[in-house]
Amino acid sequence: MKDIILTGDRPTGNLHLGHYVGTVRNRVNIQNQGDYEKFYIMIADTQALTDNADRVDKVKNNIIQIAIDYISAGIDPSKVNIFIQSMVGELHEFTTYFLNLVTLARVQRNPTIKEEIKTRGFEKSLPMGFITYPISQASDILAFGTTIVPVGDDQLPMIEQAREIVEAFNRTYTPSEEVFAMPKPFLSEDKICRRLPGLDGKLKMSKSYGNAIYLCDNSDTVRQKVMSAYTDPDHIRVNDPGRVEGNMVFAYLDAFCKNEHFERYMPEYENLDELKQHYKKGGLGDVKIKKFLIEVLEELLTPIRQKRAECLEHVDDIYNMLFENSYTASLEAKKRLEKMKDAMGINYRKLLK
Repeated sequence: MKDIILTGDRPTGNLHLGHYVGTVRNRVNIQNQGDYEKFYIMIADTQALTDNADRVDKVKNNIIQIAIDYISAGIDPSKVNIFIQSMVGELHEFTTYFLNLVTLARVQRNPTIKEEIKTRGFEKSLPMGFITYPISQASDILAFGTTIVPVGDDQLPMIEQAREIVEAFNRTYTPSEEVFAMPKPFLSEDKICRRLPGLDGKLKMSKSYGNAIYLCDNSDTVRQKVMSAYTDPDHIRVNDPGRVEGNMVFAYLDAFCKNEHFERYMPEYENLDELKQHYKKGGLGDVKIKKFLIEVLEELLTPIRQKRAECLEHVDDIYNMLFENSYTASLEAKKRLEKMKDAMGINYRKLLK
């Protein structure tokens, strides 16, 4: 049987390059290979509200922005079901039942949750919706029989949580037939792409840190951001030896640069290794490598911007697509919810006939 794939993003802002190399590029590649049974991409607006309950308009307005980012980056709505989480009511019911199979202590050990609690300043006042959102994510994955979840490194604990819930459900209710598939993560082969650092040198490119380049950024904005990127603070003069490790320009070149970029924009070098060696030895300035990175990123972002401009002329069509896809996703989730209730012995419509 072919795989069922599900992935998604919270609509708290536009997608950035970290999203692109972490998961979006993989999604496009998987989509184009076509070797799957079903492919879902969820706009996780319910989860976005767990730390934006007082900013509903922000979440609501970003739903269409995320959908446009997907399509602009190469996701084909005729091949992939892009849907809105809150419009699939069955997911909330899955979450209610799964909460009974997970302890609070287990959720609190989740390293991603720990980091995000600190980032959002929730140490003293932690919303219950936020602490339980890994269970909501598990519901999203399991409701569709998902077998493959394209993710970045920071989401691996969420996949582990979903797998534990499958095991707990099977122990508790011993279903006579499989209700939930055991999901597996799909990671980028390149480690730098799994967790792209921010322009400021922080470990992660993030909307929260304001250190991201967005897929919708125009050329001037990209240039300004790259020119301010963190490099080697000790590389003061061009002739000074420079460090590649921890240098954001080289981190981004690792993620995006190909040998053919040198043929087009920097023919004096054959490849990235040669460029790195020159920088380490000295004699290569930061401005030159930043200008090269700008050329590399512009080659990626220009067609995305062009597609985005086309999408903006058909916003109503995109909304209609989202609504129709959400209805289709709801029907699919409902089928598995019925199987789940059968296994639990609480499918009262059948029991009371």
